[in-house]
Amino acid sequence: MVAILVMCSCPDKVVAGTIAGALVAEHLAACVNLLPQISSTYRWDGEICHETESLMLIKTTRARFEALRERIEALHPYDVPEIIALDIATGSSGYLDWITRETRPDAS
Repeated sequence: MVAILVMCSCPDKVVAGTIAGALVAEHLAACVNLLPQISSTYRWDGEICHETESLMLIKTTRARFEALRERIEALHPYDVPEIIALDIATGSSGYLDWITRETRPDAS
């Protein structure tokens, strides 16, 4: 099973915490780290925006990505939420095994 890191920005730590709790409770993510205050600069509707956001670092597997993406999109207040997945090239075998165990659909 290939472990991945998914990054998703949220408008604040309350929204991020709500989404993170749902992802872990539903075994879509093994762990979510919240970086509560990041500065984001981006263009939206032709204007350059400067916002403070919260960033979720979500550990899951490639097999669970589509379900995780759908759940984030259902819960997220943004029209186009950032949902970016990166393969984890290597890591502690125990930790990577734990990600796999915790994200099985039948995990309890």
